[in-house]
Amino acid sequence: MSEEAIYGLILVSGMIVVAGSDDGRSLSVLVTVAVTVLVFYAAHVYAGALGRLAATDGSGGLGTSLRAAARQSSGMLAASVPAIIVLALGTTHVIADATANWTALVLNTIVLGALGWIAVARWTTHWAPRIISALITAAFGGALIALKALIHH
Repeated sequence: MSEEAIYGLILVSGMIVVAGSDDGRSLSVLVTVAVTVLVFYAAHVYAGALGRLAATDGSGGLGTSLRAAARQSSGMLAASVPAIIVLALGTTHVIADATANWTALVLNTIVLGALGWIAVARWTTHWAPRIISALITAAFGGALIALKALIHH
């Protein structure tokens, strides 16, 4: 559970919407998502390492800063795995391309909701804030699903 995981899910969902509007083929969506996530991850690690080096006046060391930034940013990579698996199923024709794209978006939205629930559950046992957090976090995915529906209809 990290802000990077939430950001990664929103990034992946946005890329599915954008790449899926071109030709809708799972292969092109999969490649677009995978490359984009890797570039954003690398940029996030680089920026995190620079920030750590600046905060410590370089005394933290480049290697230590890179490892810490890579570890902190790993949620972005982990969050992309379920959608990439679903898109791979579309690429291999286990499921239809359109079904893979929509399923990946819905799955990301469900995972966003779960992450919102988990984040709040760490600091309160009350149900209302957990439900509200889950709904707000899932709404980011829902907004992208609505965008995809609007683009395709």
